[in-house]
Amino acid sequence: MRLISRLDIKGPNLVKGIHLEGLKILGPPAHYAQRYDADGADELLFMDAVASLYGRNSLTEIVEWTASNIFIPLTVGGGLRSLDDMHAVLRSGADKVAINTAAVERPQIVREASEEFGSSTIIVSIDAQLLEDGKYYVYVDNGRENTFKDAIDWAEEVAGLGAGELLVTSINQEGTGRGFDTALIRSIADRVSIPVIASGGAGSAQHVVDVVEEGQTDAVAVASVLHFQVAKELTESGAEFGSHGAFPILAERRDYDRVQCLTVPEIKQALTDAGITCRLDD
Repeated sequence: MRLISRLDIKGPNLVKGIHLEGLKILGPPAHYAQRYDADGADELLFMDAVASLYGRNSLTEIVEWTASNIFIPLTVGGGLRSLDDMHAVLRSGADKVAINTAAVERPQIVREASEEFGSSTIIVSIDAQLLEDGKYYVYVDNGRENTFKDAIDWAEEVAGLGAGELLVTSINQEGTGRGFDTALIRSIADRVSIPVIASGGAGSAQHVVDVVEEGQTDAVAVASVLHFQVAKELTESGAEFGSHGAFPILAERRDYDRVQCLTVPEIKQALTDAGITCRLDD
């Protein structure tokens, strides 16, 4: 089982929100990426949180820096609308790309990208929201727009088009610390033969264990539980980043009371204790 650190980035900053909204600044992403690499994360996932507003991915600089300084696989997503966009990100040092809106607008791009770069390089990101009718729908533009596509059917379709992996984010659970939507993850995992990465909702190590066991996921992407631990340490050390001061998000934790502060080794130890195989550093 792979543990992936997800870093949502807006401009030069790592950010975090709830339900993909209300983004708050956590500081320079490079510091966090270095920490997760040192702690034994299996992969990093960089998502441009505002790429849909500008129609392009703006992470080239941080991708180039990460590729030169960190040596675990890196996936980059957000605003990748063409094969040329994907090529540029891969040329900057990314190992994989994640596409969402582009795939919804023109599903054939999944097949074209898989043929061009190899299926193992192509992740289709599915932001899904459960509505009152009991169905999961695919959203694009960082969770802003409902496509009215059935998320589970869509997962099966893009798997058939050649996607190498699926990144499935529950908008309902994202950033809440209430745990993953294991029903959504399991429904998709049962329908496809490619790896499924669960994202959205981790508030404890047990939540990660639960989604692996109940959701039958192949990997888990986590954010707040790791970010808050690093931000807490930086705040306690008196660190300040530019004009933003020492992480005001931690002074507003009433929205994040359910989220524990954890490290990569602590989560992996919980997985190991539950009998789930994952890579542990010596």
